[in-house]
Amino acid sequence: MDKIDRRILNLLQQDATMPVAEIGKKVGLSTTPCWRRIQKLEEEGIIRKRVALLDPAGVNAKVTVFVSIRTSSHSAEWLKRFSEVTAEFPEIVELYRMSGSIDYLMRVVVPDIAAYDAFYQRLITRIDITDVSSSFAMEQMKYTTQLPLDNLLLD
Repeated sequence: MDKIDRRILNLLQQDATMPVAEIGKKVGLSTTPCWRRIQKLEEEGIIRKRVALLDPAGVNAKVTVFVSIRTSSHSAEWLKRFSEVTAEFPEIVELYRMSGSIDYLMRVVVPDIAAYDAFYQRLITRIDITDVSSSFAMEQMKYTTQLPLDNLLLD
């Protein structure tokens, strides 16, 4: 990956609908070589997919909850079951296995507190969890899906 690839990726992260000809112009390439680079980045899995970012309030996803989970079971079987169960909950938009005192951290989006409570009740009936702690976001101060490519060391 070189500087041109990074510039292409930065442009696509800002607007994935930008025409290839315009991207090429901005990075100093003609359309065909620019398209080949984009295809190569897709084939290598660097570009995983192109999506539309929605306004949460516009689709009634007004409440964001960060859920910290601790479990007393750390077996491969429990992890497999946990992964299967959480995959069935569309409210969970991010899920991480953590180091430290928290085993898992998830970001959940729901319309309101009642919807979160219903989510919580469904979750705890499906999988054995030692401790669940929920923190409700009061204000989103920064949100981006754009990775900081200029700050990362790339080959």
